[in-house]
Amino acid sequence: MDTTDPLATLVLAAREGNQDAWDAIVDRFLPLVGAIIRRHRLSEADGDDVSQTVWLRLVEHLDALREPAALPGWIRTIVRNECLRVINARGRMQPVDPQEHGVLEVAGDDVIDDDLLAAERRQLLREALAELPAARRDLLLLLLADPPLAYEEISARLGIPIGSIGPTRARALDQLRRTRALRGLGTDPVGGELR
Repeated sequence: MDTTDPLATLVLAAREGNQDAWDAIVDRFLPLVGAIIRRHRLSEADGDDVSQTVWLRLVEHLDALREPAALPGWIRTIVRNECLRVINARGRMQPVDPQEHGVLEVAGDDVIDDDLLAAERRQLLREALAELPAARRDLLLLLLADPPLAYEEISARLGIPIGSIGPTRARALDQLRRTRALRGLGTDPVGGELR
């Protein structure tokens, strides 16, 4: 098991005691935990304590998680609460230079939340792409290549007629929107509202 496996599969396997699934969950969400800890400007030791507490809480409460897709939000909430608990326990204050006329720049919750939401959507899109047949997944990935590839190049690589690229793309996107990974999301991470 690795971080590209669907989250529901990882959660189910972790509940059954699969160590590889636990490792994949930790690997997938460790950057999220680290980002929230850094936002709260904890010392390295305090950050390590928060991280360990988060993973301990996950071990304790994973069986109670009804919807695996809710895990990222659950982790965010636990990390934030633990960071605030540590800050309050330490009576920590942020030093400010009275000679400075500016204000310390701190990323707002909206910026952090937007970044985390974008990361979660990218992960869901990777999971959805994994559900597609290989030919359709390959076509969508080639169409998203940077720099963009000409249809002639895509046709040569995939061995399909140039005239079928557009219609196949439309069918692939429609199938992508109906994957388990994206079902119930409410919005299409590729193009807005789902229909």
